[in-house]
Amino acid sequence: MAENEGGTSGLGWFLAGLGIGTLVGVLYAPKAGKETREDLMNGALEARDKAAELVEQGRQKANEYVEQGKQYAEQGKQKATELIEEGKRQAKESVDKGRDYYEKGRTQWTQYVEKGKGLANEQQAKVGAAVEAAKDAYVNTTVETPV
Repeated sequence: MAENEGGTSGLGWFLAGLGIGTLVGVLYAPKAGKETREDLMNGALEARDKAAELVEQGRQKANEYVEQGKQYAEQGKQKATELIEEGKRQAKESVDKGRDYYEKGRTQWTQYVEKGKGLANEQQAKVGAAVEAAKDAYVNTTVETPV
């Protein structure tokens, strides 16, 4: 049977045992009525005192459990606050890192666009020069050739 630390079950068994013991004692004791009544009164007073003692022990245990519960709740609250703060910090770091990557990509994209525009302008100038050279060559070949 599991141990019960002074709970209601222990008090009930104690009182039942006390009652049975008193009854057996009254039935088999060769005492006068006055002595028997005194013994019953003393037994009842002892039972009351023991019950009061057990109730006080129960209150003390309950208070200990309440204090432990308060401590656990406070520790849980502190841990939750720490975890929330850590989550916020990590989220901020991730957002900042994302911004950095975005800015880096945007800068690189802008550089590539500018480089592409420069190459396109350079090629356009070369094509224009080639067209002009071809026109000049055509004009020069048609003028010099006798018809």
